[in-house]
Amino acid sequence: MPAGLDALGELLDRVAERQRQDFGQLDSEAKADGSLITACDRWSDAALVAGLAQLYPGDGVLSEEGNQRVPATPAFWVVDPLDGTTNFAAGIPYWAISLARFEGGVPVLAVLDVPPLRQRIVAIRGGGAWRKGKPLQAPSARNQGAGCASLCSRSIGVLQKLPHQRFPGKIRLLGVASLNLVSVAMGQTISALEATPKIWDLAAAWLVLQELQCPMRWLLRDPEGLQPGEDLADANFPVLAARDQRTLDTFQPWADALVGEG
Repeated sequence: MPAGLDALGELLDRVAERQRQDFGQLDSEAKADGSLITACDRWSDAALVAGLAQLYPGDGVLSEEGNQRVPATPAFWVVDPLDGTTNFAAGIPYWAISLARFEGGVPVLAVLDVPPLRQRIVAIRGGGAWRKGKPLQAPSARNQGAGCASLCSRSIGVLQKLPHQRFPGKIRLLGVASLNLVSVAMGQTISALEATPKIWDLAAAWLVLQELQCPMRWLLRDPEGLQPGEDLADANFPVLAARDQRTLDTFQPWADALVGEG
């Protein structure tokens, strides 16, 4: 973690270790929206919300498993305690903890912790992004030969809407919205299309993408400037992200098809 964030790092270390211990040991249940939840999701959410209240007593918290209304405080946190619960519950070792601190309607600090890989990605608005403490370069500054593109389970249907157009990438479905998006910033994929991400899915990845000069296109609604008190439980923010503008334009027809414009 960058200097000054040691206590936040210790909080994440504690939650990540508990998740690794619980992995493969817990049953899951379905929530009202059809997504899964485990006891570890609930414990992680409570631990993070309590920890943030202690470390940042003036900040509100919006979390997937807790308060889903935008706090009225000048700064607030958006928390996804365990993004990728389906993977976690199925014994697939790929999930993330996502935290982002918002000021003025936008994320100013983002942390994505990947417990099974023991990796942590941090971004600070105007300051860059790091993985495992090492600065990251924009993917547009690096060669990308594999040409992988991320689709979520709800966006893969766009392939049927454009049957006569060849999809311009090797498809990957990783099952973790935050990591699908941040895979573009990391240079692992060239583009990502997410159909129904919630604010807690995308908050941290949003800042990482911005700090690494990856263009994003909000397909229905821009989440910047959320209103205090707004209930985001059912709000989706479909988005297309890419390594550079040319790649974004190449994938735009599939984004249009996703939201019914193709």
